[in-house]
Amino acid sequence: QVQLVESGGGLVQAGDSLRLSCAASGRTFSRYAMGWFRQAPGKEREFVAAINWSGGSTYYADSVKGRFTISRDNAKRMVYVQMNSLKPEDTAVYYCAATLVWIVGGTPESHYDYWGQGTQVTVSS
Repeated sequence: QVQLVESGGGLVQAGDSLRLSCAASGRTFSRYAMGWFRQAPGKEREFVAAINWSGGSTYYADSVKGRFTISRDNAKRMVYVQMNSLKPEDTAVYYCAATLVWIVGGTPESHYDYWGQGTQVTVSS
């Protein structure tokens, strides 16, 4: 079992940067692919970025490609997403999630087994 705790959210202005962190418990963390998702008010949760177990493969939603970078440190059981050039439309609660399933091109959200509680990111214009 994996427990996930996100941190690093906050209120920023458009164009600013934030780095979100996700701390994982459990000795099997390095077996899991990790993803970041977000949910804006009144909208469905959507995929943001994912990284495979080794960190050697990543993919991103088109809306964040070139602005966000996902990374992980298996020794520290941490996953990060560096968010640059933030836009008001990036405002959402951000969640990290873990899955044993890695599908090239995108693992469906339904395959993620463990979720954090989320951290709020608000980008003002």
